[in-house]
Amino acid sequence: MKLSARNQLNGKVSDVDLGAVMANIKIEVTEPNVITAVITKESAEKLGLAEGDDVTAIIKSTEVIIGK
Repeated sequence: MKLSARNQLNGKVSDVDLGAVMANIKIEVTEPNVITAVITKESAEKLGLAEGDDVTAIIKSTEVIIGK
């Protein structure tokens, strides 16, 4: 499957919890070992980001799409 979304985390479903309307799907992530973050130059400069820095990637989104 090809998608335009840049950050795709591959994994295996480890739990399916079906509710009356919604379902919680837990996915154990194994790949990729690199994700891409696109941020403003100003933010990168303010954080002083440099190759080799330890950082935390926080993915903010209103939805997660599952493909199979």
